[in-house]
Amino acid sequence: MNQALQNTGTFLGHPKGLFICFFTEMWERFSYYGMRALLIFYLVQHWGFSDGDEYILYGAYTTLVYMMPVIGGVLADRYLGSRKAVTFGAVLLVLGHTLMTVENNVQIFYLSLALIISGVGFLKPNISTMVGALYPEGDPRRDSGFTIFYMGINIGAASASIVCGYLGQTYGWAYGFGAAGVGMLFGLIVFIWGQKYLDGHAEPPSDEYKEKYFGISKEIWCYVSGVAMVFVCWILIQYTSVVGGLVAALGSISILFWIYYSLKKCEPVERDRLLSVGVLVMFSLIFWALFEQAGSSLNILTDRGVDRNFFGWDVPASMFQSLNAIFIFTLAPFFAYLWLFLGKRNIEPSIPIKFAMGLFFVGLGFLFLVFGMSSEPISSMDDSGNELVLGAKTAVVWIFVIYLVHTIGELCLSPVGLSSVTKLSPQRIVGVMMGMWFLASAAGNFLAGIVATSTSSEEYRKLQKELKELKESGQEGYANIPYTEIEKIGFVDAYTAVGWGAIGFSILLMLLSPLLVKMMHGIK
Repeated sequence: MNQALQNTGTFLGHPKGLFICFFTEMWERFSYYGMRALLIFYLVQHWGFSDGDEYILYGAYTTLVYMMPVIGGVLADRYLGSRKAVTFGAVLLVLGHTLMTVENNVQIFYLSLALIISGVGFLKPNISTMVGALYPEGDPRRDSGFTIFYMGINIGAASASIVCGYLGQTYGWAYGFGAAGVGMLFGLIVFIWGQKYLDGHAEPPSDEYKEKYFGISKEIWCYVSGVAMVFVCWILIQYTSVVGGLVAALGSISILFWIYYSLKKCEPVERDRLLSVGVLVMFSLIFWALFEQAGSSLNILTDRGVDRNFFGWDVPASMFQSLNAIFIFTLAPFFAYLWLFLGKRNIEPSIPIKFAMGLFFVGLGFLFLVFGMSSEPISSMDDSGNELVLGAKTAVVWIFVIYLVHTIGELCLSPVGLSSVTKLSPQRIVGVMMGMWFLASAAGNFLAGIVATSTSSEEYRKLQKELKELKESGQEGYANIPYTEIEKIGFVDAYTAVGWGAIGFSILLMLLSPLLVKMMHGIK
Protein backbone atom coordinates (compact mmCIF):
# COMPACT_ATOMS: atom_id res chain seq x y z
CA MET A 1 0.00 0.00 0.00
CA ASN A 2 2.78 2.45 0.95
CA GLN A 3 4.55 1.76 -2.34
CA ALA A 4 1.34 2.38 -4.24
CA LEU A 5 0.76 5.68 -2.42
CA GLN A 6 4.34 6.72 -2.99
CA ASN A 7 4.05 6.39 -6.73
CA THR A 8 0.56 7.80 -7.11
CA GLY A 9 0.63 10.83 -9.39
CA THR A 10 -0.01 12.09 -12.87
CA PHE A 11 1.97 13.15 -15.89
CA LEU A 12 0.32 15.33 -18.55
CA GLY A 13 -2.96 14.80 -16.71
CA HIS A 14 -2.81 11.00 -16.82
CA PRO A 15 -1.51 8.33 -14.39
CA LYS A 16 2.26 7.83 -14.68
CA GLY A 17 1.66 4.12 -15.22
CA LEU A 18 -0.01 4.92 -18.55
CA PHE A 19 3.33 5.97 -19.98
CA ILE A 20 5.09 2.82 -18.76
CA CYS A 21 2.41 0.84 -20.59
CA PHE A 22 2.81 3.26 -23.53
CA PHE A 23 6.55 2.60 -24.00
CA THR A 24 6.32 -1.13 -23.26
CA GLU A 25 3.62 -1.59 -25.86
CA MET A 26 5.43 0.72 -28.28
CA TRP A 27 8.49 -1.53 -28.33
CA GLU A 28 6.40 -4.71 -28.38
CA ARG A 29 4.53 -3.40 -31.43
CA PHE A 30 7.87 -2.39 -33.00
CA SER A 31 8.96 -6.01 -32.81
CA TYR A 32 5.62 -7.42 -33.95
CA TYR A 33 5.01 -5.08 -36.89
CA GLY A 34 8.64 -5.19 -37.94
CA MET A 35 8.31 -8.94 -38.37
CA ARG A 36 4.79 -8.61 -39.82
CA ALA A 37 5.92 -6.17 -42.53
CA LEU A 38 8.34 -8.77 -43.84
CA LEU A 39 6.48 -12.02 -43.18
CA ILE A 40 4.38 -12.30 -46.35
CA PHE A 41 7.44 -11.58 -48.53
CA TYR A 42 9.59 -13.93 -46.45
CA LEU A 43 7.08 -16.73 -47.07
CA VAL A 44 7.00 -16.12 -50.82
CA GLN A 45 10.52 -15.01 -51.64
CA HIS A 46 12.55 -17.06 -49.16
CA TRP A 47 10.49 -20.19 -48.45
CA GLY A 48 8.77 -20.34 -51.86
CA PHE A 49 5.10 -20.33 -50.78
CA SER A 50 2.64 -19.84 -53.65
CA ASP A 51 -0.36 -17.49 -53.73
CA GLY A 52 -3.13 -18.84 -51.56
CA ASP A 53 -0.76 -20.89 -49.39
CA GLU A 54 1.09 -17.85 -48.04
CA TYR A 55 -2.23 -16.10 -47.32
CA ILE A 56 -3.52 -19.09 -45.36
CA LEU A 57 -0.31 -19.43 -43.30
CA TYR A 58 -0.20 -15.69 -42.69
CA GLY A 59 -3.88 -15.77 -41.68
CA ALA A 60 -3.30 -18.76 -39.38
CA TYR A 61 -0.36 -17.01 -37.72
CA THR A 62 -2.23 -13.75 -37.10
CA THR A 63 -5.26 -15.77 -35.98
CA LEU A 64 -3.24 -17.54 -33.29
CA VAL A 65 -1.66 -14.23 -32.29
CA TYR A 66 -5.09 -12.86 -31.44
CA MET A 67 -6.50 -16.14 -30.10
CA MET A 68 -3.93 -16.87 -27.41
CA PRO A 69 -4.81 -13.75 -25.36
CA VAL A 70 -7.88 -15.67 -24.18
CA ILE A 71 -5.57 -18.01 -22.26
CA GLY A 72 -3.22 -15.25 -21.16
CA GLY A 73 -6.14 -13.17 -19.93
CA VAL A 74 -7.63 -16.02 -17.89
CA LEU A 75 -4.32 -16.94 -16.21
CA ALA A 76 -3.66 -13.30 -15.33
CA ASP A 77 -7.16 -12.71 -13.99
CA ARG A 78 -7.12 -15.87 -11.86
CA TYR A 79 -3.52 -16.25 -10.70
CA LEU A 80 -0.68 -14.13 -12.07
CA GLY A 81 -1.93 -10.58 -12.27
CA SER A 82 -1.13 -8.36 -15.22
CA ARG A 83 2.44 -7.44 -14.20
CA LYS A 84 3.78 -11.00 -14.07
CA ALA A 85 1.87 -12.03 -17.20
CA VAL A 86 3.28 -9.11 -19.21
CA THR A 87 6.84 -9.84 -18.04
CA PHE A 88 6.60 -13.52 -18.99
CA GLY A 89 5.09 -12.66 -22.37
CA ALA A 90 7.89 -10.19 -23.08
CA VAL A 91 10.54 -12.86 -22.39
CA LEU A 92 8.89 -15.26 -24.84
CA LEU A 93 8.74 -12.51 -27.46
CA VAL A 94 12.45 -11.71 -27.12
CA LEU A 95 13.27 -15.39 -27.69
CA GLY A 96 10.92 -15.67 -30.67
CA HIS A 97 12.20 -12.62 -32.50
CA THR A 98 15.80 -13.65 -31.88
CA LEU A 99 15.22 -17.06 -33.48
CA MET A 100 13.66 -15.39 -36.54
CA THR A 101 17.21 -14.45 -37.57
CA VAL A 102 17.92 -18.13 -38.34
CA GLU A 103 17.08 -18.49 -42.05
CA ASN A 104 18.11 -22.02 -42.97
CA ASN A 105 15.83 -24.18 -40.80
CA VAL A 106 12.09 -24.20 -41.36
CA GLN A 107 11.37 -25.85 -37.98
CA ILE A 108 13.19 -23.06 -36.16
CA PHE A 109 11.12 -20.63 -38.23
CA TYR A 110 7.91 -22.31 -37.05
CA LEU A 111 9.21 -22.35 -33.46
CA SER A 112 9.92 -18.62 -33.71
CA LEU A 113 6.35 -17.96 -34.79
CA ALA A 114 5.08 -20.13 -31.90
CA LEU A 115 7.13 -18.18 -29.33
CA ILE A 116 5.86 -14.87 -30.71
CA ILE A 117 2.26 -16.10 -30.70
CA SER A 118 2.50 -17.27 -27.08
CA GLY A 119 4.33 -14.13 -25.96
CA VAL A 120 1.63 -11.91 -27.42
CA GLY A 121 -0.95 -14.13 -25.70
CA PHE A 122 0.44 -13.21 -22.29
CA LEU A 123 1.36 -9.59 -22.98
CA LYS A 124 -1.32 -8.12 -25.23
CA PRO A 125 -4.57 -8.53 -23.22
CA ASN A 126 -2.95 -7.74 -19.90
CA ILE A 127 -1.15 -4.56 -20.90
CA SER A 128 -4.52 -3.25 -22.20
CA THR A 129 -6.28 -4.38 -19.00
CA MET A 130 -3.57 -2.61 -17.02
CA VAL A 131 -4.33 0.68 -18.80
CA GLY A 132 -8.03 0.36 -17.98
CA ALA A 133 -7.26 -0.38 -14.31
CA LEU A 134 -5.36 2.90 -13.95
CA TYR A 135 -8.61 4.89 -14.30
CA PRO A 136 -11.55 4.85 -11.85
CA GLU A 137 -14.99 3.91 -13.18
CA GLY A 138 -16.58 6.86 -14.96
CA ASP A 139 -13.28 8.73 -15.40
CA PRO A 140 -13.70 10.93 -18.52
CA ARG A 141 -9.98 10.59 -19.22
CA ARG A 142 -10.28 6.89 -20.01
CA ASP A 143 -11.02 7.14 -23.76
CA SER A 144 -8.35 9.81 -24.11
CA GLY A 145 -5.89 7.60 -22.19
CA PHE A 146 -6.57 4.64 -24.47
CA THR A 147 -6.08 6.87 -27.50
CA ILE A 148 -2.69 7.98 -26.15
CA PHE A 149 -1.86 4.33 -25.49
CA TYR A 150 -2.88 3.58 -29.06
CA MET A 151 -0.47 6.25 -30.26
CA GLY A 152 2.36 4.31 -28.61
CA ILE A 153 1.30 1.19 -30.49
CA ASN A 154 1.48 3.03 -33.76
CA ILE A 155 4.73 4.87 -33.14
CA GLY A 156 6.25 1.43 -32.74
CA ALA A 157 4.44 0.08 -35.79
CA ALA A 158 5.40 3.01 -38.03
CA SER A 159 9.08 2.97 -37.17
CA ALA A 160 9.20 -0.83 -37.38
CA SER A 161 7.80 -1.04 -40.91
CA ILE A 162 10.33 1.54 -42.09
CA VAL A 163 13.40 0.25 -40.22
CA CYS A 164 12.79 -3.51 -40.29
CA GLY A 165 11.16 -3.44 -43.74
CA TYR A 166 14.06 -1.56 -45.28
CA LEU A 167 16.75 -3.63 -43.57
CA GLY A 168 15.05 -6.93 -44.38
CA GLN A 169 14.34 -6.28 -48.07
CA THR A 170 17.60 -4.41 -48.73
CA TYR A 171 20.30 -6.15 -46.67
CA GLY A 172 18.75 -9.49 -45.76
CA TRP A 173 16.00 -11.06 -43.71
CA ALA A 174 18.16 -11.56 -40.62
CA TYR A 175 18.84 -7.82 -40.35
CA GLY A 176 15.14 -6.96 -40.43
CA PHE A 177 14.10 -9.68 -37.98
CA GLY A 178 17.10 -8.95 -35.75
CA ALA A 179 16.09 -5.29 -35.45
CA ALA A 180 12.62 -6.44 -34.36
CA GLY A 181 14.18 -8.58 -31.62
CA VAL A 182 16.25 -5.67 -30.30
CA GLY A 183 13.08 -3.58 -30.08
CA MET A 184 11.32 -6.19 -27.96
CA LEU A 185 14.33 -6.35 -25.62
CA PHE A 186 14.02 -2.59 -25.07
CA GLY A 187 10.32 -3.09 -24.25
CA LEU A 188 11.14 -5.70 -21.60
CA ILE A 189 13.72 -3.44 -19.98
CA VAL A 190 11.30 -0.48 -19.88
CA PHE A 191 8.56 -2.53 -18.25
CA ILE A 192 10.81 -4.05 -15.57
CA TRP A 193 12.17 -0.60 -14.71
CA GLY A 194 8.75 1.10 -14.58
CA GLN A 195 6.71 -1.42 -12.57
CA LYS A 196 6.82 0.85 -9.53
CA TYR A 197 4.60 3.36 -11.35
CA LEU A 198 1.70 0.94 -11.78
CA ASP A 199 0.37 1.86 -8.34
CA GLY A 200 -0.41 -1.72 -7.37
CA HIS A 201 -3.02 -2.14 -10.13
CA ALA A 202 -1.28 -5.07 -11.82
CA GLU A 203 -0.71 -7.48 -8.94
CA PRO A 204 -2.27 -10.97 -8.52
CA PRO A 205 -5.94 -10.80 -7.49
CA SER A 206 -5.31 -13.04 -4.45
CA ASP A 207 -2.73 -15.30 -2.84
CA GLU A 208 -4.07 -18.31 -4.73
CA TYR A 209 -1.03 -18.26 -7.05
CA LYS A 210 1.10 -19.31 -4.05
CA GLU A 211 -0.90 -22.48 -3.45
CA LYS A 212 0.89 -25.68 -4.44
CA TYR A 213 -0.28 -28.42 -6.74
CA PHE A 214 1.89 -31.57 -6.76
CA GLY A 215 4.43 -29.61 -4.75
CA ILE A 216 4.69 -26.81 -7.32
CA SER A 217 3.07 -23.39 -6.91
CA LYS A 218 0.21 -22.46 -9.22
CA GLU A 219 2.32 -19.53 -10.46
CA ILE A 220 4.94 -21.94 -11.79
CA TRP A 221 2.20 -24.07 -13.33
CA CYS A 222 1.05 -20.96 -15.21
CA TYR A 223 4.53 -20.58 -16.70
CA VAL A 224 4.59 -24.30 -17.57
CA SER A 225 1.26 -23.77 -19.34
CA GLY A 226 2.90 -20.97 -21.31
CA VAL A 227 5.68 -23.30 -22.47
CA ALA A 228 3.05 -25.91 -23.41
CA MET A 229 1.27 -23.19 -25.36
CA VAL A 230 4.45 -22.66 -27.39
CA PHE A 231 4.57 -26.36 -28.29
CA VAL A 232 0.89 -26.43 -29.30
CA CYS A 233 1.30 -23.32 -31.47
CA TRP A 234 4.40 -24.85 -33.07
CA ILE A 235 2.25 -27.79 -34.16
CA LEU A 236 -0.76 -25.71 -35.22
CA ILE A 237 1.24 -23.32 -37.40
CA GLN A 238 2.33 -26.32 -39.47
CA TYR A 239 -1.24 -27.63 -39.85
CA THR A 240 -3.17 -24.50 -40.74
CA SER A 241 -6.35 -26.40 -41.65
CA VAL A 242 -6.80 -27.17 -37.95
CA VAL A 243 -6.67 -23.50 -36.97
CA GLY A 244 -10.02 -22.67 -38.57
CA GLY A 245 -11.76 -25.45 -36.65
CA LEU A 246 -10.07 -24.34 -33.44
CA VAL A 247 -11.25 -20.76 -33.96
CA ALA A 248 -14.80 -21.97 -34.56
CA ALA A 249 -14.71 -24.18 -31.44
CA LEU A 250 -13.28 -21.50 -29.15
CA GLY A 251 -15.59 -18.91 -30.62
CA SER A 252 -18.62 -21.10 -29.91
CA ILE A 253 -17.46 -21.78 -26.34
CA SER A 254 -16.83 -18.08 -25.77
CA ILE A 255 -20.26 -17.12 -27.08
CA LEU A 256 -21.93 -19.73 -24.85
CA PHE A 257 -19.93 -18.51 -21.84
CA TRP A 258 -20.81 -14.90 -22.64
CA ILE A 259 -24.53 -15.69 -22.85
CA TYR A 260 -24.53 -17.96 -19.78
CA TYR A 261 -22.58 -15.51 -17.63
CA SER A 262 -24.75 -12.60 -18.76
CA LEU A 263 -28.01 -14.38 -17.96
CA LYS A 264 -27.02 -16.35 -14.84
CA LYS A 265 -24.20 -14.50 -13.09
CA CYS A 266 -25.02 -10.84 -13.60
CA GLU A 267 -27.41 -8.33 -12.16
CA PRO A 268 -29.81 -6.78 -14.73
CA VAL A 269 -27.64 -3.74 -15.48
CA GLU A 270 -24.45 -5.85 -15.70
CA ARG A 271 -26.31 -8.31 -17.95
CA ASP A 272 -27.42 -5.67 -20.43
CA ARG A 273 -23.98 -4.09 -20.58
CA LEU A 274 -22.24 -7.43 -21.06
CA LEU A 275 -24.66 -8.42 -23.83
CA SER A 276 -24.14 -5.10 -25.59
CA VAL A 277 -20.35 -5.37 -25.54
CA GLY A 278 -20.64 -8.91 -26.92
CA VAL A 279 -22.59 -7.64 -29.94
CA LEU A 280 -19.94 -4.99 -30.58
CA VAL A 281 -17.20 -7.61 -30.36
CA MET A 282 -18.95 -9.62 -33.09
CA PHE A 283 -19.11 -6.61 -35.42
CA SER A 284 -15.42 -5.97 -34.76
CA LEU A 285 -14.72 -9.41 -36.29
CA ILE A 286 -16.00 -8.15 -39.65
CA PHE A 287 -13.89 -5.01 -39.41
CA TRP A 288 -10.67 -6.94 -38.76
CA ALA A 289 -11.34 -9.45 -41.55
CA LEU A 290 -11.20 -6.56 -44.01
CA PHE A 291 -8.75 -4.23 -42.30
CA GLU A 292 -6.11 -6.98 -42.01
CA GLN A 293 -5.79 -7.23 -45.77
CA ALA A 294 -3.04 -4.68 -45.18
CA GLY A 295 -0.46 -7.28 -44.21
CA SER A 296 -1.46 -9.89 -46.81
CA SER A 297 -3.25 -9.17 -50.11
CA LEU A 298 -2.76 -5.39 -50.01
CA ASN A 299 0.94 -5.94 -49.28
CA ILE A 300 1.23 -8.24 -52.29
CA LEU A 301 -0.71 -5.79 -54.47
CA THR A 302 1.63 -2.98 -53.41
CA ASP A 303 4.62 -5.12 -54.33
CA ARG A 304 3.37 -6.31 -57.74
CA GLY A 305 0.73 -3.90 -58.99
CA VAL A 306 1.69 -0.44 -57.72
CA ASP A 307 4.18 2.01 -59.20
CA ARG A 308 6.48 2.49 -56.19
CA ASN A 309 9.21 4.47 -57.93
CA PHE A 310 10.23 7.68 -56.16
CA PHE A 311 12.97 9.65 -57.92
CA GLY A 312 14.45 6.50 -59.39
CA TRP A 313 14.17 4.42 -56.19
CA ASP A 314 11.70 1.53 -56.00
CA VAL A 315 10.58 1.81 -52.40
CA PRO A 316 10.35 -1.65 -50.76
CA ALA A 317 6.69 -2.63 -50.50
CA SER A 318 7.04 -3.54 -46.82
CA MET A 319 7.78 0.08 -45.94
CA PHE A 320 4.27 1.12 -46.97
CA GLN A 321 3.03 -0.79 -43.92
CA SER A 322 4.15 2.26 -41.95
CA LEU A 323 1.42 4.45 -43.50
CA ASN A 324 -1.34 3.20 -41.23
CA ALA A 325 0.71 3.84 -38.13
CA ILE A 326 1.92 7.25 -39.35
CA PHE A 327 -1.64 8.33 -40.05
CA ILE A 328 -2.74 7.13 -36.61
CA PHE A 329 0.09 9.03 -34.96
CA THR A 330 -0.96 12.13 -36.87
CA LEU A 331 -4.71 11.80 -36.39
CA ALA A 332 -4.98 10.23 -32.91
CA PRO A 333 -4.56 13.55 -31.03
CA PHE A 334 -7.30 15.04 -33.20
CA PHE A 335 -9.68 12.16 -32.42
CA ALA A 336 -8.82 12.27 -28.70
CA TYR A 337 -9.70 15.98 -28.69
CA LEU A 338 -12.74 15.45 -30.92
CA TRP A 339 -14.41 12.93 -28.58
CA LEU A 340 -13.77 15.17 -25.55
CA PHE A 341 -15.02 18.25 -27.44
CA LEU A 342 -18.21 16.55 -28.56
CA GLY A 343 -18.69 14.90 -25.16
CA LYS A 344 -18.67 18.26 -23.34
CA ARG A 345 -21.48 19.38 -25.66
CA ASN A 346 -23.42 16.11 -25.31
CA ILE A 347 -23.20 15.42 -29.05
CA GLU A 348 -20.52 12.73 -29.03
CA PRO A 349 -21.50 9.72 -31.17
CA SER A 350 -22.43 6.65 -29.15
CA ILE A 351 -20.10 3.66 -28.97
CA PRO A 352 -22.19 1.64 -31.52
CA ILE A 353 -22.22 4.59 -33.94
CA LYS A 354 -18.44 4.86 -33.67
CA PHE A 355 -18.21 1.16 -34.52
CA ALA A 356 -20.52 1.67 -37.51
CA MET A 357 -18.33 4.55 -38.68
CA GLY A 358 -15.30 2.24 -38.50
CA LEU A 359 -16.99 -0.34 -40.75
CA PHE A 360 -18.13 2.37 -43.17
CA PHE A 361 -14.65 3.81 -43.60
CA VAL A 362 -12.97 0.43 -44.08
CA GLY A 363 -15.44 -0.31 -46.90
CA LEU A 364 -14.99 3.15 -48.39
CA GLY A 365 -11.21 2.68 -48.47
CA PHE A 366 -11.49 -0.41 -50.66
CA LEU A 367 -13.89 1.35 -53.02
CA PHE A 368 -11.48 4.28 -53.39
CA LEU A 369 -8.67 1.85 -54.27
CA VAL A 370 -10.90 0.06 -56.79
CA PHE A 371 -11.67 3.43 -58.40
CA GLY A 372 -7.96 4.18 -58.63
CA MET A 373 -7.14 0.79 -60.12
CA SER A 374 -10.02 0.98 -62.61
CA SER A 375 -8.97 4.44 -63.73
CA GLU A 376 -5.85 2.85 -65.19
CA PRO A 377 -6.20 0.64 -68.28
CA ILE A 378 -6.43 -3.03 -67.40
CA SER A 379 -4.12 -3.79 -70.28
CA SER A 380 -2.13 -1.81 -72.80
CA MET A 381 -1.27 -1.96 -76.51
CA ASP A 382 2.10 -2.29 -78.15
CA ASP A 383 3.13 -0.25 -81.18
CA SER A 384 1.46 -2.74 -83.51
CA GLY A 385 -1.89 -2.55 -81.74
CA ASN A 386 -1.56 -5.93 -80.04
CA GLU A 387 -2.94 -6.23 -76.52
CA LEU A 388 -0.36 -6.91 -73.85
CA VAL A 389 -1.10 -9.17 -70.90
CA LEU A 390 0.70 -7.06 -68.34
CA GLY A 391 -1.68 -5.12 -66.14
CA ALA A 392 -1.10 -1.38 -65.87
CA LYS A 393 0.29 -0.57 -62.44
CA THR A 394 -1.77 1.61 -60.12
CA ALA A 395 -0.56 5.06 -59.08
CA VAL A 396 0.93 4.93 -55.58
CA VAL A 397 -1.33 7.78 -54.40
CA TRP A 398 -4.22 5.29 -54.11
CA ILE A 399 -2.23 3.23 -51.60
CA PHE A 400 -1.88 6.39 -49.52
CA VAL A 401 -5.64 6.98 -49.86
CA ILE A 402 -6.73 3.50 -48.73
CA TYR A 403 -4.41 3.58 -45.71
CA LEU A 404 -5.68 7.05 -44.76
CA VAL A 405 -9.37 6.10 -44.97
CA HIS A 406 -8.80 2.77 -43.19
CA THR A 407 -6.93 4.60 -40.45
CA ILE A 408 -9.91 6.89 -39.88
CA GLY A 409 -12.06 3.78 -39.56
CA GLU A 410 -9.61 2.17 -37.13
CA LEU A 411 -9.58 5.26 -34.90
CA CYS A 412 -13.36 5.20 -34.78
CA LEU A 413 -13.45 1.55 -33.72
CA SER A 414 -10.29 0.07 -32.20
CA PRO A 415 -9.36 2.37 -29.27
CA VAL A 416 -13.06 2.87 -28.56
CA GLY A 417 -13.52 -0.91 -28.58
CA LEU A 418 -10.69 -1.49 -26.09
CA SER A 419 -12.10 1.16 -23.81
CA SER A 420 -15.69 -0.09 -24.10
CA VAL A 421 -14.68 -3.63 -23.09
CA THR A 422 -13.11 -2.33 -19.88
CA LYS A 423 -16.09 -0.02 -19.18
CA LEU A 424 -18.97 -2.38 -19.97
CA SER A 425 -17.57 -5.65 -18.61
CA PRO A 426 -17.86 -6.58 -14.89
CA GLN A 427 -14.42 -6.08 -13.36
CA ARG A 428 -14.27 -9.71 -12.20
CA ILE A 429 -14.19 -10.95 -15.83
CA VAL A 430 -12.71 -7.96 -17.67
CA GLY A 431 -9.60 -9.98 -18.63
CA VAL A 432 -11.77 -12.74 -20.10
CA MET A 433 -13.79 -10.21 -22.10
CA MET A 434 -10.60 -8.56 -23.30
CA GLY A 435 -9.54 -12.02 -24.41
CA MET A 436 -12.83 -12.36 -26.31
CA TRP A 437 -12.10 -9.03 -27.99
CA PHE A 438 -8.82 -10.43 -29.27
CA LEU A 439 -10.48 -13.76 -30.11
CA ALA A 440 -12.81 -11.83 -32.43
CA SER A 441 -9.71 -10.27 -33.94
CA ALA A 442 -8.33 -13.80 -34.33
CA ALA A 443 -11.42 -14.97 -36.19
CA GLY A 444 -11.25 -11.82 -38.30
CA ASN A 445 -7.65 -12.56 -39.22
CA PHE A 446 -8.52 -16.11 -40.24
CA LEU A 447 -11.31 -14.78 -42.44
CA ALA A 448 -8.84 -12.21 -43.75
CA GLY A 449 -6.69 -15.06 -45.09
CA ILE A 450 -9.73 -16.50 -46.89
CA VAL A 451 -10.67 -13.08 -48.30
CA ALA A 452 -7.07 -12.61 -49.48
CA THR A 453 -7.14 -15.86 -51.45
CA SER A 454 -10.10 -14.48 -53.45
CA THR A 455 -7.78 -11.86 -54.94
CA SER A 456 -5.62 -14.51 -56.61
CA SER A 457 -6.99 -16.27 -59.69
CA GLU A 458 -6.43 -19.93 -60.46
CA GLU A 459 -4.67 -18.91 -63.69
CA TYR A 460 -2.19 -16.80 -61.81
CA ARG A 461 -1.45 -19.54 -59.27
CA LYS A 462 -0.78 -21.93 -62.16
CA LEU A 463 1.67 -19.44 -63.70
CA GLN A 464 3.34 -18.93 -60.35
CA LYS A 465 3.77 -22.69 -59.90
CA GLU A 466 5.40 -22.97 -63.32
CA LEU A 467 7.82 -20.15 -62.60
CA LYS A 468 8.63 -21.65 -59.18
CA GLU A 469 9.60 -24.89 -60.91
CA LEU A 470 11.83 -22.90 -63.27
CA LYS A 471 13.40 -21.14 -60.28
CA GLU A 472 14.20 -24.46 -58.65
CA SER A 473 15.94 -25.49 -61.86
CA GLY A 474 18.03 -22.31 -61.75
CA GLN A 475 16.39 -20.57 -64.74
CA GLU A 476 13.90 -18.04 -63.38
CA GLY A 477 12.74 -16.54 -60.11
CA TYR A 478 10.12 -14.66 -58.20
CA ALA A 479 11.07 -11.31 -59.72
CA ASN A 480 10.06 -12.52 -63.17
CA ILE A 481 6.43 -13.25 -62.29
CA PRO A 482 4.48 -10.66 -64.28
CA TYR A 483 1.61 -8.58 -62.97
CA THR A 484 -1.06 -9.90 -65.30
CA GLU A 485 -4.39 -8.59 -66.47
CA ILE A 486 -6.15 -11.51 -64.78
CA GLU A 487 -4.43 -10.83 -61.46
CA LYS A 488 -5.48 -7.17 -61.54
CA ILE A 489 -9.11 -8.07 -62.26
CA GLY A 490 -8.98 -10.49 -59.28
CA PHE A 491 -8.00 -7.65 -56.93
CA VAL A 492 -10.64 -5.30 -58.38
CA ASP A 493 -13.47 -7.83 -58.07
CA ALA A 494 -12.53 -8.95 -54.54
CA TYR A 495 -12.08 -5.42 -53.19
CA THR A 496 -15.34 -4.23 -54.74
CA ALA A 497 -17.26 -7.01 -52.99
CA VAL A 498 -15.70 -6.45 -49.57
CA GLY A 499 -16.07 -2.68 -49.86
CA TRP A 500 -19.82 -2.76 -50.39
CA GLY A 501 -20.18 -5.58 -47.84
CA ALA A 502 -18.55 -3.48 -45.11
CA ILE A 503 -20.86 -0.55 -45.84
CA GLY A 504 -23.86 -2.89 -45.59
CA PHE A 505 -22.80 -4.08 -42.13
CA SER A 506 -22.23 -0.46 -41.12
CA ILE A 507 -25.85 0.38 -41.96
CA LEU A 508 -27.08 -2.66 -40.01
CA LEU A 509 -25.16 -1.59 -36.89
CA MET A 510 -26.54 1.95 -37.17
CA LEU A 511 -30.05 0.50 -37.12
CA LEU A 512 -29.22 -1.54 -34.00
CA SER A 513 -27.49 1.33 -32.19
CA PRO A 514 -30.54 2.74 -30.30
CA LEU A 515 -31.17 -0.65 -28.67
CA LEU A 516 -27.49 -1.11 -27.80
CA VAL A 517 -27.22 2.37 -26.29
CA LYS A 518 -30.24 1.62 -24.09
CA MET A 519 -28.58 -1.60 -22.90
CA MET A 520 -25.43 0.30 -21.88
CA HIS A 521 -27.32 2.15 -19.14
CA GLY A 522 -25.50 5.44 -19.40
CA ILE A 523 -22.00 4.18 -20.25
CA LYS A 524 -20.54 6.37 -22.98
